[in-house]
Amino acid sequence: MTPASARAHTDVHAPVAAALAAGRPVVALESTIITHGMPWPDNATMAARVEAIITEEGAVPATIAVIGGRLKIGLSADEREALAKVSGAMKLSRADLAFAVAEARTGGTTVAATMIAAALAGIEVFATGGIGGVHNGAETSFDISADLDELARTGVIVVSAGAKAILDIAKTLEVLETRGVPVVAYRSDVMPAFWSRTSSHPAPLRLDGADAIARFFATRKALGLGGGMLVANPVAEEDEIPAERMAGVIAAAQAAAEAAGVSGKAVTPFLLAKILELTGGASLRTNIALIENNARLAARIASALKG
Repeated sequence: MTPASARAHTDVHAPVAAALAAGRPVVALESTIITHGMPWPDNATMAARVEAIITEEGAVPATIAVIGGRLKIGLSADEREALAKVSGAMKLSRADLAFAVAEARTGGTTVAATMIAAALAGIEVFATGGIGGVHNGAETSFDISADLDELARTGVIVVSAGAKAILDIAKTLEVLETRGVPVVAYRSDVMPAFWSRTSSHPAPLRLDGADAIARFFATRKALGLGGGMLVANPVAEEDEIPAERMAGVIAAAQAAAEAAGVSGKAVTPFLLAKILELTGGASLRTNIALIENNARLAARIASALKG
């Protein structure tokens, strides 16, 4: 449940509050994919569809965002639609989540901020597209996503299609291992690479069912092992873009970002927009498909945790 100190700043959507009170499965959803990840109206259509999939699977969706300084745990359809049309929304992580609340700002929550809010509300499962991680060239730029530290400290299962393929996946896995974060590939012996089902990186762990993932998470809690868990769920074969094709596209997008001097939080949105352009829209279609796939698995894991 939301701590008393946070309640003055938090609005829990009524269906989410009712589900949590009744011990029913709830799945958190991030909102930077709405505010920064996709253009209008694709973002609105995607957000509504992902919530519908979670509902179809017997769980309750809780899209998390900050709107006018209120930390929202679940959005109404009208709030979600309005957020999809907002321009100039902040991109919120651990460092600036409280700033947006204090200054009555509006922003989309990243993986890290969504994990924080989900844990505050007592939600243990979260579906996203891909996590942030170690950027290429991080040995000189020190550009490493706060998502990795959040996975090490906050007890939420994050269901994704792996780290975004624009990142250095090998270094991302190394940081997660150092932080003690379990990385579980779902029905795969290798890590997916976001738009592609496979990469050259072996999966640290493999599990083949939602019940097994739930059992692993529950066992970690019973043993007093803090922190979260990353579940890497490959996109369906019919929806993927082969890794060989994506390698050239990603290299071209990264070269464009470097030439434009893009840095910090602007890197990921710039790269995703460039990749969308270079793939003629195919990356967006795959992005939507993998988010839907992750939402479905997350709802099943949430149900298994309550079983």
